[in-house]
Amino acid sequence: MDLDDVRARYERFAREEAPGRSELYAEWAAGVADDDSIARILAPLPSPHRQPPVVFAVTRMLGAPLAGYAEWARFVRENADRVVAECAARTTQTNEPLRCAPLVLALERVRGPIALIEIGASAGLCLYPDRYAYRFRGEDGEAARGSGPVRLDCEMRGGIRAPERLPDIAWRAGIDVQPRDARDPDDRAWIAGLVWPGETQREQRIGAALDVVAADPPLLVAGDAAEPGVLADLVARAPEDATVVITTPGVLPHVPRAARTWLIDEIRRLPARWITIDSPALHDAWDPPIAADRWDGFVLALDSRPLAAVDPLGGWAHAVPEGRPNA
Repeated sequence: MDLDDVRARYERFAREEAPGRSELYAEWAAGVADDDSIARILAPLPSPHRQPPVVFAVTRMLGAPLAGYAEWARFVRENADRVVAECAARTTQTNEPLRCAPLVLALERVRGPIALIEIGASAGLCLYPDRYAYRFRGEDGEAARGSGPVRLDCEMRGGIRAPERLPDIAWRAGIDVQPRDARDPDDRAWIAGLVWPGETQREQRIGAALDVVAADPPLLVAGDAAEPGVLADLVARAPEDATVVITTPGVLPHVPRAARTWLIDEIRRLPARWITIDSPALHDAWDPPIAADRWDGFVLALDSRPLAAVDPLGGWAHAVPEGRPNA
């Protein structure tokens, strides 16, 4: 059991990740970092299953009160076996439809009709960029695109322009180790529970997107895209007259390094375009290379070529200076 790793992970979450998003999660994480009794409960879990967002979402799903750390810790101690068993069966599956805002910036460069495939699709909320309404706010004013019950706001910085059109998507499919069904009440509750307390707008946005997906569910395949043949088989099912686009918005950090390298190579071998939103230091597939220590935010890239710096969740996009993708 690696108690030091648990303490360090939760202390970092409390210090760097939760502030500004959820004060309650910051309190819970700081508490775990100083509480060996809770750290010992979580330490036997594999690292992906003891991450703060997973543990906190599981405890809320099981009935933990949205209260101070003392009450939450009491719940965990009294339900330790249930908490550990449920965490062992789950990983982070945060669908964030707002990521579709930067995705449409890249998809505008792809000739349609498009067969859209997402790796790590969860419930598939990022497979519907053509069904959402967008408001792009820039230095020259606002541009509205699309319509529907889900509105996505994105701040355009550095002179980057809003897309002129939304993508023509003729077919959509996703791969996930544990795909979620937007029509299933339990799956909806899990996706909603991954939203942090205090993120009211995000909770409303995800709820509305779940309704959009439930009305016209995509093809979702249960499997590991990093296993040979899984992704290639799905690509082969796409309509012949469509341009296949594989997206990996936010999933690659959850793939072990060796499998991640193999998966990126596999994507680049397949007859498909590739759009990703990743931390600049996550891999070295950028073409041309970028200087990660001088990059603000994440990288939006099409076929490995950086197009923009973007907010990890899609809230803003900043133009890459022409000819200087490493700036």
